[in-house]
Amino acid sequence: MSADTPRRIALLRHAKADWPEVSDHDRPLAERGRKDAPAVGLKLAETGIVFDLALCSTAARTRETWKLAVQEMPHRPKTHYEERLYDASLGELIALLNETSDEVSDLLVIGHNPGMHALADALSGRAEDDTLARMTRTGFPTAALAVVSFTGSWKSVEHGVGTLLDYWTPKGL
Repeated sequence: MSADTPRRIALLRHAKADWPEVSDHDRPLAERGRKDAPAVGLKLAETGIVFDLALCSTAARTRETWKLAVQEMPHRPKTHYEERLYDASLGELIALLNETSDEVSDLLVIGHNPGMHALADALSGRAEDDTLARMTRTGFPTAALAVVSFTGSWKSVEHGVGTLLDYWTPKGL
């Protein structure tokens, strides 16, 4: 694939987590999260995007979100569990994207806030319809999904490079 290849990145915040007496990294999904995760999987399927790769935080709630969401998708992408997604800053997230192979056209990232919201906001130099207004108004609640497109190499990902194509939350159902 060339450097002028159109690419899409879907940014998914984990579904609603519970607060049992465990470390933050080991928190499981709450009942609502177990309902919202398959719904976001259906939304991912509806996009029609065939993801080449999914990067998922190693935290229990992100892994559980992904396990429930991917069951609703027609194509299961290769999945890489990435420790650096847990508690990643915006700069660290962009650095991770810059490491992505240019063989990957469409990437799904399952992570945490504030990183997922900051990344969606930072990459979106433009937006289709009212997507940016909706994302700004609602923030980036659990199980929120943003899809951003850009053209170029993953090494060229930086602030304002993309167009926010879609923004979805479970409450929008």
